[in-house]
Amino acid sequence: MELFLAGRRVLVTGAGKGRGTVQALHATGARVVAVSRTQADLDSLVRECPGIEPVCVDLGDWEATERALGSVGPVDLLVNNAAVALLQPFLEVTKEAFDRSFEVNLRAVIQVSQIVARGLIARGVPGAIVNVSSQCSQRAVTNHSVYLVMTSMGQATWSDPHKAKTMLNRIPLGKFAEVEHVVNAILFLLSDRSGMTTGSTLPVEGGFWAC
Repeated sequence: MELFLAGRRVLVTGAGKGRGTVQALHATGARVVAVSRTQADLDSLVRECPGIEPVCVDLGDWEATERALGSVGPVDLLVNNAAVALLQPFLEVTKEAFDRSFEVNLRAVIQVSQIVARGLIARGVPGAIVNVSSQCSQRAVTNHSVYLVMTSMGQATWSDPHKAKTMLNRIPLGKFAEVEHVVNAILFLLSDRSGMTTGSTLPVEGGFWAC
């Protein structure tokens, strides 16, 4: 299915660890602005996807984000993919972990979306914003009070076979989502093929929410 993303400028946050989205967009011919707090990740991504525009900034820093992205230029599409996962038992969640999680996982989504939306409105053009979240936003998972896909973050979280088996038993399809499953959903939502989809949640979770 042709998605007609070639030539469109897409800003992707969390691009260092979430490089699968950047790689797929680059392959479609989209012009990608890749945002990450880790310069080494951006350097390797530029080598893998020549022509992307890297931006190194910690999205938990409001002022630094405004400086870095406020002058990034016209953006047609946005993928809010940046996140941190600071896993602690509920009774041991610290103020520092709570603040950091909300700075990156929530506040940055609002700020970056504002920056992109203002530009779209000023130019009088349509666009799309895709916010990537976690299964844990809808179902209780041990030690995920302030935060399950097999990215490097997911692999670190579910590398313990016993812990993974407990979770897999709750997923009807019996497996974790892989990066490509989420990337395919993101590409669809960014494209005009989803033109009548708005304000919706598209679960990519193998039936986990149904249980």
